[in-house]
Amino acid sequence: MSRTVRILIGALVSSALALPVVAAGQDFFRRFLPARMPAVQYDSHFAFTRIRYGTRVGGNGGWEHDYPTADKNFSAILDYITNMRVHLDGSNILDLEDPRIFENPVIYMSEPGYWTTDELEARNLRTYLLKGGFIIFDDFDGDAEWRNLVTQMKVVLPEHDFIRLDVTHPIFQSFYGLKSLNIPHPMLPGIEPVFLGLFDNNRQSGRMLAIANWNNDIGDYWEWSAEGLYGEASTADAYRLGVDLLVYEMTH
Repeated sequence: MSRTVRILIGALVSSALALPVVAAGQDFFRRFLPARMPAVQYDSHFAFTRIRYGTRVGGNGGWEHDYPTADKNFSAILDYITNMRVHLDGSNILDLEDPRIFENPVIYMSEPGYWTTDELEARNLRTYLLKGGFIIFDDFDGDAEWRNLVTQMKVVLPEHDFIRLDVTHPIFQSFYGLKSLNIPHPMLPGIEPVFLGLFDNNRQSGRMLAIANWNNDIGDYWEWSAEGLYGEASTADAYRLGVDLLVYEMTH
């Protein structure tokens, strides 16, 4: 990561929203309750859009992990590196049944290993994806969490199956041209990161509808990048990956 980018992230983090409330009993990385970023109105500029789930049955389920710092940091990098017009004044948190997801070409879900869907959410997400939308699943690991994502997406798109991707897929070559997908899980470096996609015609030649960053947590890299918690090389690769995903989906 260049010195300019590190300075940019550092300035962004230093001016982050105040996080005043200590959450007793939570782990180190969730010790504060984050203030909500302002919601943004649709105006054709890209807005980071995070999917909320589990609120009807109580609890957060993990959808808020790395919020709001990851959302802010990645938006700043996307704005700085590319020619995309990006909202830096806020982001979106939307439920899957919310019609406003159709105003956002890319949506992001953290910890889909704990997500459960219902008929209304599944129908709205199916329509969104088939109309041209794209969802990024991030921050989940292990067989049980993978099986849960597959189970939920079978409700959404029963005829579609995840297909494992390698670095030659155009989504990883859209801006940076990644040479490797070996971006280790920041907290579990011993597991193999895997990237899988859902496609329009169930073949890689079709339009990609979703990508799953399994055995990884790209959002965690974004959240802690200014602190250098996980090292420059892997953090820079996590940003490169994110930029590649966004550039590809905004141009396809």
